[in-house]
Order: sequence, then C-alpha cells, then structure tokens
Amino acid sequence: MTLPDDELVAALKEGDEQAFAAVVREWHAGLTRVARIFTPTRAVADEVVQETWLRVLGALDRFEGRSSLKTWVFRILVNTAKTRAQREGRSIPFSALHDPARVPEAAVDPERFLPDDHPHHPGGWESPPRELPEDRVIAGETREVIERAIEALPASQRAVISLRDVEGWSSDEVRNALDLSEVNQRVLLHRARARVRQVLEDYLAPEST
Repeated sequence: MTLPDDELVAALKEGDEQAFAAVVREWHAGLTRVARIFTPTRAVADEVVQETWLRVLGALDRFEGRSSLKTWVFRILVNTAKTRAQREGRSIPFSALHDPARVPEAAVDPERFLPDDHPHHPGGWESPPRELPEDRVIAGETREVIERAIEALPASQRAVISLRDVEGWSSDEVRNALDLSEVNQRVLLHRARARVRQVLEDYLAPEST
C-alpha cells in the first residue's frame, strides 16, 4: 500500500473500489490469522473477517487517525472476534493474550533474547541454540516445517509470531492491534520463537550432527 493513511481513508470514503480491493489483498491474510485466535474453525474466522470489513466501511467516518489505519482495522477485528467468542463461551484465548503466565507452559529464559529496542536484531536471539545451515534454512521443505510449527502453536502465540515475523509488523503495531502490554507481547513472541526454533532444530538434527 503506497498511499498515506489520509489519502487512503479519503479514497475509501469516496467508495474507491480499487483502494478497497488493495487494502483487502494486503491485510486479509493477517486478519484471518488473528481471527483464528478466537474462533474454533477457519470458516468462523472467515465470517469474522467479513463482518470486520463491513464494520470498517461503516465506521470510516469515525476514524480519527490517532493510530494507523491498519492498526485501527485490526482493533475492529479483535473486538468483533471477541464478541463472537464471548457469545460462544470461548474465553481461554483471552487469558493467553493478556496473561500468558496463566497458561501452563514451560517458561523461556528472557536472557536468551535481545530486547525489542536493541539496535541489533531487536527481539531476536541473544544466544541461538546452535548454528543452522543457511542453505537448508531457505529450502522449501524447511519453510514448510516452520509454517507447520507456527500453525501448531497456541493461538495467541501463533498470532503474535505471524504478525511479527511473517507479516513484518513492529512490536508497537502488534501490541496496539491485539491490545497487549509490552511485557505480554514479548513473552508470547519469545515462547513462539523458542518453540519454532526447537522444531527446526529437531528437524535438522539428524543431518547436522
């Protein structure tokens, strides 16, 4: 998306179908990933995303620009998904998002990671478990292993790592879209990266020893 937010919002308000189609193409996959935190199936997630787009179009006149348009759209998605989940009595994902410590899981030593504001590889590994052969890391089969590992994560971790590492969002964008504290966003991201890294190590171990 090349248009700045003010021009994009103006185009959407004027009913510019090309602008709307471009926004949908760019954000739809990420919206679906986040919707899956709160929904039992992909079909329900798709319904939540469709409802979100309708709410976005209906609320554009109230967009005040206090956050980016993308963050605003994702906040509408989260609120829509929460309403749907509460109606169906699903509350575990909320606990996982706002208080990861309540979810039984082995802790990840925060010293193994660089802080999000570190000048080198923010949020990355301070001490990776072992060197991974770069040619294999970029291989198609290895990418599939990573994708499967992400898909197997708890929903809250899957959303955070997908937005940070797959979609390329900043920590602030993720925190604002998911309504997370800085600490919880970091905990969820570190746990997700540690699990994916372990799966990748286990996959590579037989041929790298």
